[in-house]
Amino acid sequence: MTFITLADLAERPGTVELAQVAQQPGEPVAVPAVLAMLMRGEDMSAVPEAEADVARAAAQRISDVMEEAQALAEGYLRQGGYPLPLPRVPLILKGWARAIVRYRLHAHRLSDEKSDPIVRDYRDALNLLGLVAAGKFSLGLGDTRPVAGGRPAVTGPGRTFSMDSLRDYGK
Repeated sequence: MTFITLADLAERPGTVELAQVAQQPGEPVAVPAVLAMLMRGEDMSAVPEAEADVARAAAQRISDVMEEAQALAEGYLRQGGYPLPLPRVPLILKGWARAIVRYRLHAHRLSDEKSDPIVRDYRDALNLLGLVAAGKFSLGLGDTRPVAGGRPAVTGPGRTFSMDSLRDYGK
């Protein structure tokens, strides 16, 4: 079961952005409307073959990055003890996969990493996947891990004062 689909990515971040970042250097940019048709599985019979080929190449690059993101997320989930494939994909996992795909597609982006929302979302996704792997964050899929806690453990020196030692105090 895939965590995110081409149709999901066509909705957000959208085909305009995806057409720009999926372009290979020296290759033409896919027409966003044609890429949207392809990603949503719509009929492309009226699209000129040259435009369709460019859109197919862009969609293939996006699919390759989606597979990388899937493998990365599955590694964290396996480490966290989740059986794969998952019975259903939680929305939060879909969001993390989207952030990873977007970051990987923007690999050649020139920006300040401290304030870039794409970098921030990617790091947040990896941090939360790390918490899932460590068992500190649950996806809510019937986790079998025990709840942290238990009886409080108190250690320290013995009592300094007792009722016997304070018997005459205050008289």
